[in-house]
Amino acid sequence: MALPVEILFGIYLGILTGIVPALIAGILGFIFKYFTGVTIPGLGVVVLALAIAGINGGLLALNDETIRSSERAPAILTAIIVVLMLSLYAHAQGDKLGASVPKRVSLKQLRERTLSTDVVELVGGRGQVRVSVVGEVGDMEGYPPLPAETRKAIGEGEWTFPAELPLSELERRFAERLTTELELADVTVSIDEEARATVSAAPPTGGLSKRVPKGKRAVSVPALVPTGLARGDVVRVVTNDVTVEGVLLAAKSGGKKEEKKPDPPATSGSTPATDGGEPKPAPAPATATTVGGEGRVTVAVDRSEAATLLRAGRGRVLVLSRGTRREFELTSLLRRAGKRFRRVSVVPGGPLDGHTIGDVGVRETYDVAILAARHDDDWTVAPRGGQTLAAGDDLFVVGTRDAIDRFDEVAK
Repeated sequence: MALPVEILFGIYLGILTGIVPALIAGILGFIFKYFTGVTIPGLGVVVLALAIAGINGGLLALNDETIRSSERAPAILTAIIVVLMLSLYAHAQGDKLGASVPKRVSLKQLRERTLSTDVVELVGGRGQVRVSVVGEVGDMEGYPPLPAETRKAIGEGEWTFPAELPLSELERRFAERLTTELELADVTVSIDEEARATVSAAPPTGGLSKRVPKGKRAVSVPALVPTGLARGDVVRVVTNDVTVEGVLLAAKSGGKKEEKKPDPPATSGSTPATDGGEPKPAPAPATATTVGGEGRVTVAVDRSEAATLLRAGRGRVLVLSRGTRREFELTSLLRRAGKRFRRVSVVPGGPLDGHTIGDVGVRETYDVAILAARHDDDWTVAPRGGQTLAAGDDLFVVGTRDAIDRFDEVAK
């Protein structure tokens, strides 16, 4: 038989014979690399593969006189070389796979969906994704329909988030952001791998009324309104008859509606410190502010002052300083240290129910600290290890995001 035909026959024979050795070599390469971090030497792979293929004792077959001098020597030697190459290639791929697979993969991580790389944008060296709302924003059963302007704000808004988030966390953050910025009563969000969101939302159950503190009254008066006035500012309304201090609930000036500053692109999608987000501190959400000039303000004042202010008519608005909010400074410092706050509720029959903080070993086992605990509307700040936890207790814990996630799963 001609030499080319013998070589082709040898390649055919080597492929058929080398499938099983290559498969075994690949599996062994993966197992050794994944569990031990050790790569099997190439000589060992060759000897094992040829021995499995049954070529007269493995590598020694290359020096076997009976094989080299036989009529089918070219075919057999070609087959040996093919088996060797297949096995070495399969072993290299198995070794590479064993080195790249994460060593700690939980069922939760395997179930998590992630974004497609096609929708990720690089901004400042970090990935971000713009979530677009597709279809009509739906209403939620049991609630009134959404106002048209709210529906439009959700559908046409620009919603940007960090791209490394799994879809479940992205959905949670988007729903939280919609609830916070638009003051919605409830939101459900579903996001696919292409960052397309389907949203159903419920309108606020109360508008101005839910922002009026207990014991106060909301009074609206025409006034000269400063530029940059925002809801929540403490103001003094000065009229000819009375001077009243209160908290600003709403304002309009210059004949225009309140303007809203756009979110900075690099920090859009950031969440408060209690959500377990990225360690980098993020600015507060954009606040609606006035443009200055003649307008109208609505202020929460004491009941005794409400009637007098209404009779006074037009006034002037002075903004009062609220000082420095030390709690926000503490939150910022903790965020810079990679720590987060979260409220965790003790569920009936759970691992925490009926046990003391010391028995559970919260700090030692889960690497979180309980800052405060609420039991029957009684708060305990920095509870000691002997305090018993019961179903319905609210715990405010601090720790890293991963540590809080682990503790939250146990509490549930």
